[in-house]
Amino acid sequence: MNHVIKNIISPLPEDLSNEVIEDLVRSSTVRIERIVSNGHSSPESGWYDQEDSEWVVVLQGSGAILFESGEEVVLNVGDSINISARTKHKVLWTDMQRPTIWLAVFYR
Repeated sequence: MNHVIKNIISPLPEDLSNEVIEDLVRSSTVRIERIVSNGHSSPESGWYDQEDSEWVVVLQGSGAILFESGEEVVLNVGDSINISARTKHKVLWTDMQRPTIWLAVFYR
């Protein structure tokens, strides 16, 4: 059996002009993504309104999530949050000094 070892922190994509989202694992019940942001945020109009719940942790950098309720949550290295399915939210900002690496687990 061959086991493939991947480092979640490096290498980072060379072109970060757009946020980079990469599937690490995908099945019918779970999806794990590495998201690399560099000063990115969600569009001003619209919200993420996902069918799956999402647990996310910041591995590097920082960012803020705004919920439709008006609550704003700042996440720094090591911070995680669970976002229930259908909870409308968006990314307000991410670190502009260095890339922010998020590990996001979507599950049903």
